[in-house]
Amino acid sequence: MRNENVSIALVHYPAMDREGKTIVTSFTTMDLHDIARPARAYEVRRFYIVQPIDAQRLVIERQINYWLSEEGRTANPTRYEIVQLVSLKYTLDEVVEDIERERGKRPLLVGTDARTYPNTVGYKELSEEIHKREEEFLIVFGTGYGIPPDMMRTFDYILEPIYGAGDWNHLSVRNAVAIILDRLFSRNRC
Repeated sequence: MRNENVSIALVHYPAMDREGKTIVTSFTTMDLHDIARPARAYEVRRFYIVQPIDAQRLVIERQINYWLSEEGRTANPTRYEIVQLVSLKYTLDEVVEDIERERGKRPLLVGTDARTYPNTVGYKELSEEIHKREEEFLIVFGTGYGIPPDMMRTFDYILEPIYGAGDWNHLSVRNAVAIILDRLFSRNRC
């Protein structure tokens, strides 16, 4: 795996609603497949889903377990392959602990947002840091209206927003993950 020092996390808590209040967002079944696919294509080590609500976790676990079963593997071998990358955790702290336990060091946390922060970095700069292979990285993706700013300020880096052709940049998290991983790891990146 080329980017074995990189993991990604989809965080359902803490998240913000449109008014800026902290909430827990619901899992969307498309997220599992549509984020695991680019995670596999760009060869990141693990795709973590952070969801603290047990009823939501049950839905996620059922989906993961089906695709990892013999029936799921027979039905769709590619889906079996991508779902092997997925790990479900209650909190972002659990994700960090898991990476530290498996990889021997705490990952640098990279937040993603449609806003800029003082520690915002560009894609080229972050890609160069990742490709040195000296550190572990966890790229954190928010749900709802993003990760609360107080949490964002605790991250080691914030990746610059995705700017399209105009000033509108409210993408689905599935789109954002694919674009960001492509900008960081594509063989034909600029």
